[in-house]
Amino acid sequence: MRLMDPTPPYIWAKPGWPVLTFRQEALTGPLSRARFAQGTVLGLAHALGLEHHAEILQDIWVAEAMGTAGIEGEKLDLEAVRSSVLRKMGFGKPGTSPRHVDGLVDVMDDATRNFDSKLTHARLCHWQAALFAGGRSGLARIEVGKYRTHAEPMQIVSGRPGKVKVHYTAPPSVRVRTEMTRFLAWFRDSAPGGKISIDGLVRAAIAHLWFEIIHPFEDGNGRIGRALCDMALAQDANAPSRIVSLSRQLHENRSQYYEQLNAAERGGLDVTDWAVWFADQFEEACKKSAAIIRAAVDKGHFWRAAPEMNERQKKVVQKLLDAGPGGFEGGMSAEKYVNLTGASKATATRDLSDLSEKGVLEIAGQGRGTRYWIAGKVGAHKGDA
Repeated sequence: MRLMDPTPPYIWAKPGWPVLTFRQEALTGPLSRARFAQGTVLGLAHALGLEHHAEILQDIWVAEAMGTAGIEGEKLDLEAVRSSVLRKMGFGKPGTSPRHVDGLVDVMDDATRNFDSKLTHARLCHWQAALFAGGRSGLARIEVGKYRTHAEPMQIVSGRPGKVKVHYTAPPSVRVRTEMTRFLAWFRDSAPGGKISIDGLVRAAIAHLWFEIIHPFEDGNGRIGRALCDMALAQDANAPSRIVSLSRQLHENRSQYYEQLNAAERGGLDVTDWAVWFADQFEEACKKSAAIIRAAVDKGHFWRAAPEMNERQKKVVQKLLDAGPGGFEGGMSAEKYVNLTGASKATATRDLSDLSEKGVLEIAGQGRGTRYWIAGKVGAHKGDA
């Protein structure tokens, strides 16, 4: 949405822009903690030979795709995302996911798989076009595959008509090409081995903020900005890694994420506070990725030790395992079992009771409120992980 904004100049209008600075002493502790968490998850991945565990990599990638879309308020179909990710990993059948889902997965894949390829105007425009293959954002037709050109201010707003709050106003469209040229030059020069020496996590934080400040596209800036984070982090690791689920962490902390971005966009050229917050989020993302890896390992152990089940039971148990701790809202019920399997109510009740007797599921509640959860460590539904 675009409205007139009477607020004072934003960061891009201040003298010295776009030279962003930070205080290294304030970042020492957060970066040290973030690197320790990163080392833990990378060590775990190496010990497991994670490159050979497609299911674990799939779980992390799916969580990332769901997270980056969710930040924008878009709830993607979990099975569609999983199907698209599987195809990108070399499994599954082509052409069975919505175009916008495949487009997002394509962008995420290119950002990390081809992390060492040059970032250019054209590449970014191709990313944005992939997100809006039909040329529309919702019902509105938007500029696709190119930077915005409209004369009206590009603004981020909220609220109802008459009570609209302007959160941010980006540089005018006529400045976008020049602003992006400077950004791309910095991104190139600050890459590992480049002219500018900067910690890789701080670089990723600045790259994301700088891109969001420019807001070069009519739509899709958030998803592309987070793909840039992925690319910068892959360059830092010198590997096409998607082990750390940063977008999932940002989605879980969505309100604070927007608050921090907004504060930085309205603040001064010293972006230390943003970089500290980003490092803290990266640390948490590493810890949660480690938990995902351990949960996937637990799932493998679960199936190796699982008792005999019919195909209906296997399908439902897998759904519960895929959802993770607390992910299957309200637990499994006979009604949900019927919907998932097409079985009769009597068969559903019998199958669930059988799984409970075999120790696969544990029961909570009674009567119509009876719910079933995966028993033990793998299915700890009270937040153990």
